[in-house]
Amino acid sequence: MIKILNKISKKIDSLIWTYISTGIILVLLAILVVWTDFMLRLTGGMIILVIAYTFVYAGYKLWEFKKDLKEYFKIKM
Repeated sequence: MIKILNKISKKIDSLIWTYISTGIILVLLAILVVWTDFMLRLTGGMIILVIAYTFVYAGYKLWEFKKDLKEYFKIKM
């Protein structure tokens, strides 16, 4: 049981770091928005890319977590 809890803890930690780094990038982009119209368009596109990356990464982490649960409980599908 401790082994699975350690894996869950590691997965949550990696998600936390992903959200922190995404938040930092979004703050930097928000600062850049203030300067020019071109930067506004550029940051709009970057925000969409960051959100897309977050969803892809979260999906991958959930798939990896599901795989670990299957391995732990030895479930066959």
